[in-house]
Amino acid sequence: MTYLAERSILVTGGTGSFGRAFVRYALEHLNPKRLVIFSRDELKQYEFRSELGDDPRLRWVIGDIRDSDRLARALDGVEAVVHAAAMKQVDTAEYNPFECIRTNVLGTENVINACIDEGVERVIGLSTDKASSPLNLYGASKLCSDKLLVAGNTYAGHSDTRFGVVRYGNVMGSRGSVIPLFRRLAESGRLPVTDDRMTRFWITLDQAVQFVVDSFDRLVGGELFVPKIPSTTVIDLARAIAPNAEIVNVGIRPGEKLHEEMICEDAARRGQSFDDYDVLTPVLDYWEAAEFQKGKALPEGFVYRSDTNDMWLGVDELRTLLATL
Repeated sequence: MTYLAERSILVTGGTGSFGRAFVRYALEHLNPKRLVIFSRDELKQYEFRSELGDDPRLRWVIGDIRDSDRLARALDGVEAVVHAAAMKQVDTAEYNPFECIRTNVLGTENVINACIDEGVERVIGLSTDKASSPLNLYGASKLCSDKLLVAGNTYAGHSDTRFGVVRYGNVMGSRGSVIPLFRRLAESGRLPVTDDRMTRFWITLDQAVQFVVDSFDRLVGGELFVPKIPSTTVIDLARAIAPNAEIVNVGIRPGEKLHEEMICEDAARRGQSFDDYDVLTPVLDYWEAAEFQKGKALPEGFVYRSDTNDMWLGVDELRTLLATL
C-alpha cells in the first residue's frame, strides 16, 4: 500500500492544474481520510467543488501560503502535504519580482514552518526544470524553494517531519503549457514560436501525479526526485497540432531558455540513477546512514538537458499523446 493511502492530505495550490489532477487521483485511488484543498481563488474552488460534489472526505480552505496563521490552521491533523502553490509564469515573474519572491520563497518558508509546528509527517514540494542553472527569476525562486525544502529536514530538529522535492518539465495540457495556445491559434493558420531551435521536456498530468505519489513512498528526507521523461522540439509540437500552419519566429521572451535542464553537472555528482528516475541526494548524515535501495551513481560529466536527452517524442508520438488530453 502506498504511503498516502488513507492519510489526511493537504494540497497547496489545490485548484491549479496539478492540484486538480492530484485531488481526482486521490479520491479514486488513495481513499484519503481527509483531503484539504488549500488555495486562494474562491471562484476556482467553487467551480471545482461543483464538479466533485459533496464528497465528505473533502475540505475546502481559502488561504494563501503567504499567510502563516492560515496555513497553521489548515494543517491541523494533516499527515502529508503536497506543496504545489507557486507563481509559475516566467514573464509574469520577471515583471512582478517581489510578488514572485513572496509566494515562491517566503511562502515555501511558511509551509515548512507550519508543517514542522503542526507535526506533518511528509512534505513534497513541486519544482521545475527552470530551477536548474536558472536564467529567469521564476527558476531562481524555485531553486531557492528547493533548497529551503531540503534544509527543512535539519531545520526540523527533533521533529519527525521530512521534506523532499519533485522536479519535472513542462506539463502537457496544463494552464501554463503552450499547447492550449497552439490549439487556439491553429485555425488562424499561423503559430508563433519564440525560436525554432527550442527543445523542452514533456510530461503528462497523470504521469506527474503518479510520480509525486511514488516519491512519497521513496522519501527518506532531503531528496530531489527527477523522472526520466522525453523531450521534443517546439517545432515538432507545432506541426503535431497544426501541420499546415505557418510557423512564425517571434523571438525569445524575457527569461526564456533555448533548452531546459533538470540536472546540472555539479549537482549530478550527488546523483543516483534508477530505472525510470534519478535522485539528487542531500548532504545529510542520517540520509547517508539510511538503509534503503541505493541507485547507480550518475557518470562524471552527466547533464540532463532537453537537447541532449536520449528520449524523444516525434510528431506522430505527440499527436497520439495530444489526442488523450
